[in-house]
Amino acid sequence: MKRFGILLCIVLVLAAFPVFAEESVLIDFAQLAADRDDGENEPTFIDFSDKAGAGFTEEEKEFMKTSLSLANWEVELASSSKTVTNRRYSYVRPAPVKDGATRYGGETVLGTRIHFPEEPFNSWAIVKPPFDIPAFERADDQDAQGVKFDGYGVVKNVGVLKSVTVNILGKNFPNGFGVILQDASHEEQNIFMSYLDFDGWKTITWNNPNYISDVRDRELTKNPLYPKATPYYKLAGLVFYKDAAQEGGDFITYVKDISLTYDKAVLTLQTDIDDEALWGILGEREEARRNSEYERLGNKQVLRYIETQLMHAEEEAATE
Repeated sequence: MKRFGILLCIVLVLAAFPVFAEESVLIDFAQLAADRDDGENEPTFIDFSDKAGAGFTEEEKEFMKTSLSLANWEVELASSSKTVTNRRYSYVRPAPVKDGATRYGGETVLGTRIHFPEEPFNSWAIVKPPFDIPAFERADDQDAQGVKFDGYGVVKNVGVLKSVTVNILGKNFPNGFGVILQDASHEEQNIFMSYLDFDGWKTITWNNPNYISDVRDRELTKNPLYPKATPYYKLAGLVFYKDAAQEGGDFITYVKDISLTYDKAVLTLQTDIDDEALWGILGEREEARRNSEYERLGNKQVLRYIETQLMHAEEEAATE
């Protein structure tokens, strides 16, 4: 009876106040500047060379390492826009902000140049990370939960998404802009943020129209507390749109960071028994997912290296 009374009090308190969501940085491009001698970014550095097999030399395996360093990000054009000229002039570069700037002075942000088709038809381009950001990659041997990319493109324990906020610098282009998020089920959500017809830095926020802020209006359910896998969102890309009526050619913009505001999916509660220490179910699941991600990304990086070697061979043969 006493426990029921306590539970009733908690419910009444929650019912009297709106729900307050968590806010986390999904990715801050100022943290992805090259800080290694090889031009990579140390916090997001991954070595895929152990997926290459025994047929590669140690020198060749050195090229099978990568990171989320700004220079490694790529631009994918719509199939109708993949001409030689458009692909050549569509790329990403680190963009240093002047020291005396009113915002982000001295930092380095993501700079994007996209060459849209000049013909009058709709088009789009996606700025993508150099690899599918792994959600459960370990930072070191002591990292049991796999948090290497938390805050570097991954936010964990996301329940209901309330809003997405982006700090972006516009150049008076009329192009549209959106953020592509991927959840734990590998489902992608393309969120249209705004048009970029403004000059200078601007904070753009998308608010989820289906978010219910008053707990009294929500459908209350009970879910098992263990084993409950932690849901997440990760960044799949930034998408830019060109309307048929808009002028094509070069488009330039800069992005500083992306933040998510959300409800927690699972509360961290104190229990009388350490379930995970006893059963290890979540650890086994995350280890399986981590290995799957690592294998997939490693194979892709090796294939890219092989393709690069083929391209070099063709160029050398053409010059002989």
